[in-house]
Amino acid sequence: MNAHHRARILHRLADLIADNSEHLSQLQTADNGKTIIESRMQAAWAAEAFRYYAAVCEVSQSDVIPPRGDHFSFTWHEPFGVVAAITPWNSPISLEAQKLAPALAAGNCVVMKSSEITPQVGLAYARLALEAGFPPGVLNVVAGDGPTTGQALISHPGVRLITFTGGTASGRHIARTAADRVVPVVLELGGKSPNVVFDDADIDDAVAGSVFAIFSNAGQSCIAGSRIFVQAGIFDDFVARLTEATRALRVGDPHDPATAIAPVSSFAHRDKILSLVEMGLRNGASLLCGGKAPSDPMLARGAYVEPTLLHVTDNRQTIAQEEIFGPVACVLRFSDEADLERQANETEFGLACGIWSRDYRRILRAARAIRAGTVWANTYKVTSVSMPFGGFKSSGTQRECGIEGMRSYMATKSVYLNMAEEPVHWPPQG
Repeated sequence: MNAHHRARILHRLADLIADNSEHLSQLQTADNGKTIIESRMQAAWAAEAFRYYAAVCEVSQSDVIPPRGDHFSFTWHEPFGVVAAITPWNSPISLEAQKLAPALAAGNCVVMKSSEITPQVGLAYARLALEAGFPPGVLNVVAGDGPTTGQALISHPGVRLITFTGGTASGRHIARTAADRVVPVVLELGGKSPNVVFDDADIDDAVAGSVFAIFSNAGQSCIAGSRIFVQAGIFDDFVARLTEATRALRVGDPHDPATAIAPVSSFAHRDKILSLVEMGLRNGASLLCGGKAPSDPMLARGAYVEPTLLHVTDNRQTIAQEEIFGPVACVLRFSDEADLERQANETEFGLACGIWSRDYRRILRAARAIRAGTVWANTYKVTSVSMPFGGFKSSGTQRECGIEGMRSYMATKSVYLNMAEEPVHWPPQG
């Protein structure tokens, strides 16, 4: 299909997502407990993602390369064919759109497996795609778990590219399978992101930003600012204010607009989060607030975890190294930029980073020094479909979003057109 025809259908799908945004939001909140406010924001973002890639699809260009001989040379960017997309449960509205829009804009067919915890949004996308005019078979959604359905999908000989967002252990398994088959992978994996507060920061802004960075979506975000590094000179003041702000967060019904902390995705996940907190306390962390399920009997039937802050004195402790994926932050002290660089990079992850300071030189030095795919300065969790997104180290490979994100789903072909009048001679003459 010509690119401008694909763009037209992508625009129609974007309109349908916007028209059905409340339905999609309710499906997501029912599946994973995310606050309805966050779900609505993600539905709006998803519609914009399809509109953006409709535009990128229509204006995407190849290159004419200056020749180094008597020929005309140029490139084509072609779809791989069938893309297998495996998505997580924490934000299916946005994360599934983040994969579907560029893969389809690039001209691929997609078989998507949503998480078995949150299957409804993906199935809704498939229905909307048919309504938008995608030919049957272009977007396919299958249901099932990772060891069966997911494994069958990534092992299938018809799949020519795999894209996965989820845990690092699963990502490594997918990468090994892809390596055996010699197919490319796009991996967006875990994080243990540093959120850095320098001693010249606006403390009120930094406190508010740090609360949002870790506690939005109950901390169930790969980019959550889960390691809060505070410079020694303001440590006590900042931590006191942060603790006060955290205690003030409302834990409650995800459909209540006043709720800040909704339930986590399941009781099993809640129990895992609480066990990690208990392990951290046994290993020397100090509890600043939270650390348990709420005592309110009205919340007893939900998988809730109180927003939790732990003071950690050694960044090498397991609690500061392992991704918790819940409303739990480790607060650590640093002395200077060299100490910060060492501690911030002392992890297998490299997905995101926040920096709070009034000194732009200091911000840029820290942004260079810390290995992270996305850096926010005096803000956090700002995302744009037009900006590349991905990580370093065990946080993933390739990039999603932006023009670079669509190119991840395309293979480059080089074409040489002979301009010489004479035939090719072998051996060369003269």
